Amino acid sequence: MKNLRVPYLPALDVLDLSSVGFLLETKAQRAYINVINWPEYAYKPIVAFDVARSDFNLYIRFFVRGNSLKASYEEDSSPVHKDSCVEFFMKKVDEETYMNFEFNCIGACDAACRISRVHKTPLSEEEYASIRRYTHFERKAFDEKKGLHEWELVVAIPFSLMGLEPENLPEKILGNFYKCADDTDTPHYLSWNPIAVSAPDFHRPDFFGEIYF
Repeated sequence: MKNLRVPYLPALDVLDLSSVGFLLETKAQRAYINVINWPEYAYKPIVAFDVARSDFNLYIRFFVRGNSLKASYEEDSSPVHKDSCVEFFMKKVDEETYMNFEFNCIGACDAACRISRVHKTPLSEEEYASIRRYTHFERKAFDEKKGLHEWELVVAIPFSLMGLEPENLPEKILGNFYKCADDTDTPHYLSWNPIAVSAPDFHRPDFFGEIYF
C-alpha cells in the first residue's frame, strides 16, 4: 500500500486559485498516477499530481501529458470519466462509505458519497459550487482533439464536504488518484495505488492508499 503526507500551506486559502500553481509546484507533495492495472489497456500518459492542504481545503494540482484531448461534458454531475479525466477518491479509515471526485479537463465534476458504484448520494448544486476549480480551458465542451496535448487542473475540495472537521483532522484518510479516458481513441485506466482486480474498476476502497495529514 502506498502512502503520502499532505503538507500544510495556509497561504493557499489567501491566493486566487489561478495563482496557486507555483506554490504547489515548489511546496506540495508530488506523486504519480502511473500504475497500469490492466494490460489490455496499456497506454500510459504522463500524469502527476501535487497535493497540499490549508486550514479548510485539500488542494490537488493535476498535470497530464498524453495523446488526444476530449471534453464532451461541461455540466457538473455528468459522466466525465468518458472524457480526458482525473479523479480523487477518499474515505475515512473506519467508515464504509467513500466519496469520488471526478473532473474532466475543462473542470466539469462528477462527485457523490457512495456505498458502491451503484449506490450513491449525489452532491447538491451548492456542494458542487463549493469545489473550486481552475484550468486554462474555457468551460465549453469540445470533440476529441488528436495529437499530443498537455493540460493542468487545480481543485480545492473543502474538508467539510469530505465529512472531515477542519479543526480536528484525523491522522490519515484512505484514498486513490486516477486517470482515465473511457470514450477516446486511447482509453486507459491508471491509478496511484495498485488495484488487484481482473477488470477496470476504480470503485475499490479496499485498494486505497494512506494519505496522512
